Amino acid sequence: MKDILENLWDEYFAEACAVIETEDERNLSKKAADMHGKANAMLTKEQSETIEAYIDVLCELQASFVKKAFFKGSEFAVAFMFKIAKTDCK
Repeated sequence: MKDILENLWDEYFAEACAVIETEDERNLSKKAADMHGKANAMLTKEQSETIEAYIDVLCELQASFVKKAFFKGSEFAVAFMFKIAKTDCK
């Protein structure tokens, strides 16, 4: 089952979930870009590179948590459907 979820995540959900669709998402994206520009203007090159590396690690960590939540949610949904189906068959 993990292989199936891995393929589903890699081939569809990771890209589909990263699409900016709502006004709130657009506003947050713009705010992040603005803050990034302001921070870079205040930092030395070395400081900026260190912050960029830190942000990259935070993004990787967040992506890992999101993927884990997707897997756990999918596993729960399947188990729940089987339990409901089993109960309905009695």
